[in-house]
Order: sequence, then C-alpha cells, then structure tokens
Amino acid sequence: MGYGNRAGRAYIGSFTAAGGLGILTAAVDEDTGALTVLSTTDAVADPSYLALSPTGDTLYAVSETSDGALAAYCLEGDKPELAGRPVPVGSAPTHLALYDGHVLTANYRSGSVTAVPLRPDGGLAAPAGELCHTGSGPHPQRQQGPHAHQVLADPSGRWAVSVDLGTDSVRVCALGDDGLRLHREVALRPGSGPRHLVFHPRGDRAYVLNELTPTLTVCAWDADDGTLKPLGEVSVLVDVPDGDVYPSEVVVAPDGRFLWTATRGADVISVLTLDEAGDAPRLAATVSCGGHWPRDLAIAPSGRHLYAANERSGDVTWFTVDHDTGLPRKSGSIEAPAASCVIFG
Repeated sequence: MGYGNRAGRAYIGSFTAAGGLGILTAAVDEDTGALTVLSTTDAVADPSYLALSPTGDTLYAVSETSDGALAAYCLEGDKPELAGRPVPVGSAPTHLALYDGHVLTANYRSGSVTAVPLRPDGGLAAPAGELCHTGSGPHPQRQQGPHAHQVLADPSGRWAVSVDLGTDSVRVCALGDDGLRLHREVALRPGSGPRHLVFHPRGDRAYVLNELTPTLTVCAWDADDGTLKPLGEVSVLVDVPDGDVYPSEVVVAPDGRFLWTATRGADVISVLTLDEAGDAPRLAATVSCGGHWPRDLAIAPSGRHLYAANERSGDVTWFTVDHDTGLPRKSGSIEAPAASCVIFG
C-alpha cells in the first residue's frame, strides 16, 4: 500500500465544541507505534471524521454540526491548510468516504448520504445530490427515523455502502447519471442499531457492529451483483450489562486473522478471532481501551499497532498487537481533547 510523501503521519479528528483542537497532525514511529503531535488546526468546527485522497496530498473532513459541511485540506507541510470554502452537506455528518471521483458523507441527523464531486486538483465541487433514507426502528428514542452513520466504498470500488442506525439496515448504492441511486436495502435484526461496517481483506465478508445491542452481524458480500447477506450475529462483550453500552467501531487485521471492536460504555476493546472462512468470529478477550469512551479504533497499515481515540478522557492510546493472539498491549498515549477518529497517511 502506497502512502506517497505522507508516510509516517497520522491525522486525528476531534470535537471543537467539546474542547477539541480540531485536526491534529502527528508523526508516527512505525517501529513502536508512538505518536508525536506536529500541529493542530481548528479551521472548521467539529471535524469528527477524516479521509485521505488516494494520492495522499488532500485531507477531507466532515464538520459534524447541525448545518453540516465537508472541508478539504492541502497537505503540503505538517499543518493541513484549508483548500477553499467548505461545502454544505446534510445535517450532522458523522462519516465520509471517497468513491468514484466523489466524497460521500453520511449525515446522521438528516438520515441521508450526500455526494460531492471532486475537482481535478482534489478540491470540492458543489454537491451533486443527496440520497435520503427512509424508515424507522423499534427503539423509541434512537430509531424514530433514519440515521445514516457510516458510508464507505466496497473493496471492488463498484459500490457504496451506507449503514443506518435508525432503520436497522444497510443500503448498497451506486452513482448514476442522476446522482447516487439505491441498488438494494438489506434489513438487519430490528432494534440492533447498526453503526459501522468493515470488509474482510479478502473482500467477500463484511462485519457490521451494532450500537443498540453489543453485537456483530456477519455478512456475506458479493461484489458482482452488490449483494449483502446476513449470516449470523455474535456478542462483542463477555457479560452484557443492563442498559446501553454504545459499541462504536470495528476494524479487521490486514491479514484477516483478528477483528477488534470498541465499546464506549464499557471502555473496552474486544478481540475476536476469525476462522479461515471469516464466518464465525469468536470472542477471545476484552482489554481496557486505556481511557474513557473509545469513539474510534484504527489499525496501523503494518497491523502491528492498534489505536483508540478516547473521546471523554481526551487521548489517543496506542497498543502493540500480539502476532499470535491478537491481544493489544498498551504502549503509550498522547493528549488529544475530545478525540473522535484516527487515520494514517
């Protein structure tokens, strides 16, 4: 995997409304996993989730505010510089992804996905349309309407997949002449509250982490016809407490042997082992996230280090991953107020 001249960098998003510094740029020691903060920028409010261009020279960030916006940054030095004015998207965007010459944003409050075309220089054009989700779920407070929480491209690059917590479903989409169009909607268990999805490195399995119940839904994925088929559901906690525990993120090891999830209410990282087929994740252990309220997990490209963005304790903690067991061992942390995500470039 190539990272151009941005190798050895990490970018950390945060909530400025909660005391965050905006976007932090950090140097990464690829041997130890250690982070060293190089710069911060608060050019936009609440840059809660980030994504890099394929060339690694442009950084994109959602502004998770009630108005909702998408921003692009130039990465010529160690401090990202805002490249043009942010463009409006749906309300409270929580996630974004690059797909077919566009940046897509998942807009939680408006329950939609916005497609923003990219200019040849990597800058943002005017939005090209919004795909509005419809539906609801049985949870009386959290599922009164659609809440798109994540959008990402599938490994083949042919499809965009959006995960909706409010409608207990995953939507498979594609870009057409009239903008983003729905290919099919896949129903998950009512009340599960799907939050985030990750694909197996092999590309034929997907794992959906549910927020309203601490479970992982295993799915078969067929990129030829854009079909997602639920196969089963497993718990990500040994003992499930009463009330909400708010699972947040799921990542898979680059070699496909392990899967990790974060649960905010329990302040833990769960380690699941994957069989060769990837159909039967097995909960092996849970370990402390190293802080409080782990909103995001990220695996280093090497697979040797795992990072937790602990929102309420205001830090990013890194762990060394045991090659044989997948168990993460805390190795260090940096201060990062209201941290919300970590990506590598």
